[in-house]
Amino acid sequence: MEKECILGIDVGTSSCKTILLDKSGETVASSTREYPIFVPKAGWTEQNPEDWWKAVKESIKEIVERSGERKSIKAIGLTGQMHGLVALDKEGNILRPCILWNDQRCAPQCEEIYEKVGGKEKLLSYINNSMLPGYTAGKILWVKENEPRIYEKIAKVLVPKDYIRYRLTGEYATEVSDASGTGLFNVEERKWSDRLLEILEIPKEWMPECYESSEISGTVLDSITEELGLPSKLPVAGGGGDAVIQAVGAGIVSEEVALSVIGTSGVISVSLPHYYKNPEGKLQFFCNVMPDKWIAFGCTLNGGSALRWFRDTLGGLEVELSKNLNESAYDILTMEAKKSPPGSNGLVFLPYLAGERCPYTDPDAKGVFVGLGLNSKKCDIIRSVYEGVAFNLRDVLECVNQIGIFPEEIRASGGGAKSTFWRQIQADVFNKEVTTVRYSEEGAALAAAIVAGVGAGIWSRVEEATFLFPVETRTKPNPKNVEIYDKVFSVYRKIYPQLKSIFNELSSFPG
Repeated sequence: MEKECILGIDVGTSSCKTILLDKSGETVASSTREYPIFVPKAGWTEQNPEDWWKAVKESIKEIVERSGERKSIKAIGLTGQMHGLVALDKEGNILRPCILWNDQRCAPQCEEIYEKVGGKEKLLSYINNSMLPGYTAGKILWVKENEPRIYEKIAKVLVPKDYIRYRLTGEYATEVSDASGTGLFNVEERKWSDRLLEILEIPKEWMPECYESSEISGTVLDSITEELGLPSKLPVAGGGGDAVIQAVGAGIVSEEVALSVIGTSGVISVSLPHYYKNPEGKLQFFCNVMPDKWIAFGCTLNGGSALRWFRDTLGGLEVELSKNLNESAYDILTMEAKKSPPGSNGLVFLPYLAGERCPYTDPDAKGVFVGLGLNSKKCDIIRSVYEGVAFNLRDVLECVNQIGIFPEEIRASGGGAKSTFWRQIQADVFNKEVTTVRYSEEGAALAAAIVAGVGAGIWSRVEEATFLFPVETRTKPNPKNVEIYDKVFSVYRKIYPQLKSIFNELSSFPG
């Protein structure tokens, strides 16, 4: 029987990861290429789309040459960082660097959008989402107001993975999950919001054609096929935005299991069997990569980055020890944190080091340690960071509960899922079993390959491929710890509302 493989390409924020997946679920080969992020001003983040394209080409070439599986490749699936603005002229040339998802410059434009549409409730009626500073819509208006000469030349607007699609196929196309994250998409009807585009005076012809995620959006150009050593007329599926498709990469295909991701940021997401209203717009409510399904998720801007901040700022000793002992500094921090009991001896950490998105949309929110005393030890401070991130994710999960969804299991993914210590804290904070599955580290790239496999007919639907995700670890909550964490969480939830006005005042300070 002929071998069947799929390429999954993830255009991430710091690197491109490409994997070659076969029908049995084995990763035949993988390749990663890094590229730079540019910070022209505080709060601004940009990248050069050509850097993505170079990384994608290099990773594909490496995989094709190393695996020797050129003839068995049946399709390409795409995923990547969401919300970024790639502005192209009528010849398809890049007009300016891509403004990324975590760029904060567009907050004033988001407020303008609320005013133009007549308030948040009216906007929710168009797109079922709040207008977050990360979304593409605010970026387009920022360019209009600040770079009018560039704005006048725009002919097409793409998000990052769809620029790679354009370079591979020559097609201006996207799919429903990434389109949902532009802030210009009617999520209920799975199409561009004509009314919102009209109100914001954004030409609809700028928007790419929109497909379902497993639909084939085009085939690889002959010139690219020859350059990269790919099979002729290789189909490219719609794919999906990383925050949506990574749920598939963890086997999240029903509302019974929620995904908890601790990467740089943190995400709680759950697959929904039908459309729901999004009360107060707290969650992000997007089309799923599975047809006729949706996904609700909350993204906190502060996940593993909080622990990294501690390591880089206050963990100098642990970093030096890691060099001498040839161990990870994070492992040493974990060993230290274990010396502190659940609840960190009364110390609570609010992890809003990079502002916040969910459950509070507030770029001025700050990180805070509450409860420091002369009896506080370094182990308490370290443990409180682990716990604070978990409390933040529970706060997001309770937003999911508000729409009537109560998952029975939490599936952990991202770098934080590798830590048995952090998984136990999550299980105790959520009071739910926390599981991990095979290949969860492949994440979005794996899911992109699966979605493309559906488009190529290897699987009939995404749910059919769940055999690829057997559970590898199970972590059950400790009832004593659950009781402690419930009490601490009740204190945690009071901190932000009490300090919000102070955070706003602090935001005017230099630095």
